[in-house]
Amino acid sequence: MSCKSGDLKVYWNKINYAFPILSDSISSDCTDAEYENIQQIIVGLGIQVRIRDLILVHIEKYLRQHIAPPFWSKFVKVEEEIKGFQLFKSAVNDLYEAVSKFYDMLRRLTILNSSCGDNKPIFGEKYVILGFKQLVRATLLSQLPLDYQVIINYFYKVSFNVFDNEYENSDMGEDVMCSGCWNEYSDCNCAYIVKVFHDTNRKLMELNLLERLTGQVLTNFIQLRIESQIQKLCDGTFDVSHISFLENWLDTTVMSWLTRIYCAGSSKPPPDDKNIQNAIAKFKQKLSHYLYHSYGKLRIDQLFNIIIDYPDSQPAVDDIKLCLEKTDLRPTLCRKLQVALETRLLHHGVNTTDILTAYVSTIRALRHLDPSGVILDTVTKPVRSYLRNREDTVRSVVSSLTEDGASSELAEELTKFAAETDGECDKDEAWDEWNPDPVDADPKVSASDRKAGDIISMLVNVYGSKELFVNEYRTLLADRLLAQSVINTDKEIRYLELLKLRFGESQLHFCEVMLKDISDSKRINALIQQDKEFEAANKFTSNAMILSAQFWPPFKDETLELPEEIKNHFKTYTKSYEALKGNRTLDWKPHLGNVNIEIEIGNKKLDLTVSPFNATLIMHFETKPEWSLDDLHQVMKVPVTILRRKITYWQSMGLISEKCTDVYVLVDGSDAGKTDVATNQVQDMICEDDEAESAMASAHDQRERDLQVFWSYIFAMLTNLNSLPLDRIHQMLKMFAPGTECSLQELRQFLDTKVRSHQLVLQVGMYMLPKS
Repeated sequence: MSCKSGDLKVYWNKINYAFPILSDSISSDCTDAEYENIQQIIVGLGIQVRIRDLILVHIEKYLRQHIAPPFWSKFVKVEEEIKGFQLFKSAVNDLYEAVSKFYDMLRRLTILNSSCGDNKPIFGEKYVILGFKQLVRATLLSQLPLDYQVIINYFYKVSFNVFDNEYENSDMGEDVMCSGCWNEYSDCNCAYIVKVFHDTNRKLMELNLLERLTGQVLTNFIQLRIESQIQKLCDGTFDVSHISFLENWLDTTVMSWLTRIYCAGSSKPPPDDKNIQNAIAKFKQKLSHYLYHSYGKLRIDQLFNIIIDYPDSQPAVDDIKLCLEKTDLRPTLCRKLQVALETRLLHHGVNTTDILTAYVSTIRALRHLDPSGVILDTVTKPVRSYLRNREDTVRSVVSSLTEDGASSELAEELTKFAAETDGECDKDEAWDEWNPDPVDADPKVSASDRKAGDIISMLVNVYGSKELFVNEYRTLLADRLLAQSVINTDKEIRYLELLKLRFGESQLHFCEVMLKDISDSKRINALIQQDKEFEAANKFTSNAMILSAQFWPPFKDETLELPEEIKNHFKTYTKSYEALKGNRTLDWKPHLGNVNIEIEIGNKKLDLTVSPFNATLIMHFETKPEWSLDDLHQVMKVPVTILRRKITYWQSMGLISEKCTDVYVLVDGSDAGKTDVATNQVQDMICEDDEAESAMASAHDQRERDLQVFWSYIFAMLTNLNSLPLDRIHQMLKMFAPGTECSLQELRQFLDTKVRSHQLVLQVGMYMLPKS
């Protein structure tokens, strides 16, 4: 088609009339009939592709210069929430109106594009209208201001608050504040906010801007609301499960609100729109994960307190268990709980019994939380190491095992173990409930080993040997038997039978003999008391506790010289015993036992149960009213420091006073009457030192004695070989002193004590004797 220059100008004016964007304008009065003629001209000239591309360039330029700047100019940082709400509404309305003015021209551009025949994508889209929306979105996002999120956040914050409180305002009077919009109820704007909210979201959806413009802001806002809801619920109470309530709140409140955003006010997504359904489903999946993650992190921060309150806090443990299944918080839990145990439990300010109680609760709670035992094994390593190095751990464990009362969890475990042992044969392995180990499980430890050990076994395994616990129980039993004036052997036999199930009968044979000694002593005392000659030769009665020396733990080496009267009584008792038993005799331990004495001084009369030491001390004041500590030391064969400490008992009773330094006198009757001590108090005022001190050598002391056996061997080795490393000494002891076992760690500690006492020298890992 050949054209003159004048015709071309006419044609160009007509094209400008149909597509005013070519002259930087949008409005046009071009009708469909007029455009049909213009379309024929364009096709006739064969310039449809060039005109289409030119139009697209001008549209892009117009959007960049005239649409995006006014839109973003409203996204300013404001303080008032309602002002931000209005600004965002206004920005979206203006954008929607400006974009709507393009639609007539875009319809004509669609006809033009169909005539091009090149199937060229329009900004990546097949259809012109979709390509235009893509261009609008890209142009806006290319000019994104820094603080654009502020007013968007205010917009959704105001609307969510209205939605979350829409059911709370129905019964309120006119003078009450609306909890949705925070106006007086008579001036409530909730209906207006809801209308604007739905209208704005509908426009953003039509522009395909909702997800790209508000998606991250919505996500951040809802995550903050989730955290706020969790903080509000979890106020330190652990006996209620909150996870179900939070899941329901997420479904009924948050997701319902989000659905209305994506569906322009409808409570359900359109059944034929898979895109919206998928978008809502993905959003819910993301928010559910965040809910479990946030709630799990909060409960993990509280886990130490949850464990201390277990089993009352089992609902909280169940919640954590569910969160671990849905998140990757296992490493976080292990790390934080381990730190909490170390900082709050494993230091000298906490009693060993409290540490053991917390350890038992930790075992129970973590086994419920993670039946595989992996978390328990990982978290409690520092606890086991700390207990191993604490001197009174074994005694505390054994005391708890044989303690009366509901507070003794280990005694309860011991009883439970006996019941489980009785029914063990009826148990079948639940093979159909088997689950593989978690990925963080130690491959060197089998699953059965982690799950099989009960609480007492785990405490015993801290030391790796039952022998230490059995020896400590012997010592504790001996202390208890010697301290009681009336011995409840039935109770002790019950505990012994329970311990046999745990540690084996052979380990506790010595304890059986100890209890048998008690019953035998009662019988022998009764027989000796029936002896007329014994009764006639003594002014007072006595009951001896006759112990089989080789079965009882070693006693502490203490001396006490008794008055002649008491020694003669013991000699008479020994003769009666020898007459009864034939080839056996008695070796008396004068510092052990209890003495019932009656004291009369002036008008005062006291009936007391005291230790042999205190009874001997006051008897000496019967013969002589004034004593110096040196004189008492000579008579009683007891160190002065111990005498000075022990005599305070009689001072507290008001019977002895200190005349001058280290000189004590018996208080006369008139002064003694001034001491006002209630009878029930007197009966309980046995010297605290006597009650607190054990008559037996501790397990630690006994072990020290065993280790001293090695010293002669080590001394001989170093005398002959000059110097040896630790490993070599340990190997030679295994060969030449096999009777007593000693680990490498124990040997190192023993040798280090010898180094500190200057009996050995350590140089470059070699031990040697000091040069004389």
